[in-house]
Amino acid sequence: MISVPVAVLRFLGFVLWTLVLIPPFLVLRLVSRPRIPAYTRVYWRGVMAIIGYDVVVRGRPVENGSPVLYVANHASYLDIIVLGSLLRAYFVAKSEVAGWAGFGFLARISRTVFIERSRGATARERNGLLTRFDLGESLILFAEGTSNDGNQVMPFKSSFFSVAEGEVRGTDGLPQPVSVQPVSVAYTRLDGLPITRALRPHLAWYGDMTLAPHLIGALGMGRITVEVEFHPPVTVAQFGSRKGLSAHCHKVISDGLTRMLAGRPAANS
Repeated sequence: MISVPVAVLRFLGFVLWTLVLIPPFLVLRLVSRPRIPAYTRVYWRGVMAIIGYDVVVRGRPVENGSPVLYVANHASYLDIIVLGSLLRAYFVAKSEVAGWAGFGFLARISRTVFIERSRGATARERNGLLTRFDLGESLILFAEGTSNDGNQVMPFKSSFFSVAEGEVRGTDGLPQPVSVQPVSVAYTRLDGLPITRALRPHLAWYGDMTLAPHLIGALGMGRITVEVEFHPPVTVAQFGSRKGLSAHCHKVISDGLTRMLAGRPAANS
């Protein structure tokens, strides 16, 4: 089921691809920062091809020129590769990620927004995210605050949605509400066959799992199909509070995950 040689070859391909693309990326950071999201999307698409992951997309991401907050469920570090290959946006991650070997370095140089999860840090982190919106940058947020087994969506932390209470500049230069787009991500098939609960831990990274053995499992399997559903965008004004917005996003993302794991795509897909 899991091939160590395949995992090693894919990992070496990932390292080589990364080493090739980092130098021009560092130059791009100096001369044309607005082009970074497009460049990193090309990078993550290359990684997807190298590790043998196929993505099926339903719905469309909002890309209307104004900053967007994409909110997704979170099962694994693999989610970063998947969403990074689809969106021109920057990730929001817990502050601990900055210290991770390898991944922390990639996160730092790609201008990931690192936030503290303590209650007292909410206002400061909100202002930091709004600053990135002021620069015209869209963000990707994993609202559970941690990863899980990939079979469900854990409760969202409504404090993460405080940024949605602010405003961004529209394409006309006038202030407008923050657009929030819920996104469901599901790992559904291995070599065309449904992935069972027994196999899902090879893809979902959570609890006290160690990275190296998990990477072997995640990279040593056959071709993985990942399904991503972009739900209609919303604003906090539609729900009266960030808690209402959080509850709505949790429901539509959870419903989307359940459908995809059951092999029942949305009717409008």
